Amino acid sequence: MDVEHKNGPLKGLIVIDLTRVLAGPYASMILSDLGARIIKVEPPLGDDSREFSPFINNQSAYFASLNREKESIKLDLKSEKDQLIFNKLIKNADILLENYKPGTMDKLGYGYKSLAKKYPNLIYASCSGFGQTGPWATKPAYDMIVQGMGGLMSVTGHEGQEPVRVGTSIGDITAGLFTTIGILASLIDKNKHGNGQAVDVSMLDCQIAILENAIARYFATGESPPPGGSRHPAIAPFECYRCKDGYIVMACGNNAMFERMCRAINKAKLIEDERFKTNPKRVENVIDLKQELENLFVTKPSNFWIEVLEKENIPIGPLNNIEQAVNSEQIKARNMVVNIKDENLNNFYVAGNPIKMSLHNDPKSRQKVPKLDEHRSKLLKEFKIKE
Repeated sequence: MDVEHKNGPLKGLIVIDLTRVLAGPYASMILSDLGARIIKVEPPLGDDSREFSPFINNQSAYFASLNREKESIKLDLKSEKDQLIFNKLIKNADILLENYKPGTMDKLGYGYKSLAKKYPNLIYASCSGFGQTGPWATKPAYDMIVQGMGGLMSVTGHEGQEPVRVGTSIGDITAGLFTTIGILASLIDKNKHGNGQAVDVSMLDCQIAILENAIARYFATGESPPPGGSRHPAIAPFECYRCKDGYIVMACGNNAMFERMCRAINKAKLIEDERFKTNPKRVENVIDLKQELENLFVTKPSNFWIEVLEKENIPIGPLNNIEQAVNSEQIKARNMVVNIKDENLNNFYVAGNPIKMSLHNDPKSRQKVPKLDEHRSKLLKEFKIKE
């Protein structure tokens, strides 16, 4: 990959990426998509996710989806020889990103306080399970741990069933997103004041941050909200509805929308039904409302109802699986599935960049996935480092 030809608002910034698996690599992937150069410093055995399935030609598709367009160098930070190399890389960096257990970087001599003395302009971002402070700081964590401990799993799934993990690794991904936001905010701060700073993001904190309605309901009522399936806890109708051939997803966020929906499906009598006259009443009688609507919806296929209700500007759509979602005309039009140009990954696609910017192009492909230590000699030569 020719990093000189990378474009985006972060072009020219160098990120030293010490992260593994998902939360940290997701953050550095976003920075890469925005134009930053990512130098991925891997431990001697490489990022753990290089061993995660599925595989294409012995290449982890999981690893590829997060680490395309990054440069890889293998370093043992306990080795004095490799520390000399790492020191030179840091000297040239704008951002250091790490997701080790708190205290690990300090033991290696690369904690924030130590590096800030040498490199006051460095932005030092740490993404960990529980953050750099607090009684749980040194506890290990994975996505499901913070989903469970953060309360998210308690409002996911259907009441009375076993606990259900959210179907994507939202514990890691939200941490990656908030870490990226912290880094970008620090860059603005740096432009104002000239100094870098530490960014401390906890996966568990991020789960609390996204609970929105659940936290509001708890503090308003004193009770923990139960899981509600596909249903919204404060708006009705707002969930999945069974049709003749599958499901639709529909949401009516106000009374006027509800009335338009009822008239469009020839169920105007529901408008005057005391159970459904206002949104609070519809929420209170949401099971009855679902039954009334599904009794009608199951008589026709989903596309019929989508066509009828779209004419009335009702928010509605099909319940897609992944194949249907990534192949939809809207996703293709928005360039949200892009090809990786890698001889080892023929016809392999990953998610594109959801941030569209008027001053920057949105590439239709991404460059290759780095092999472990692939860029060692190139980096040593560029930064004039002798082994």
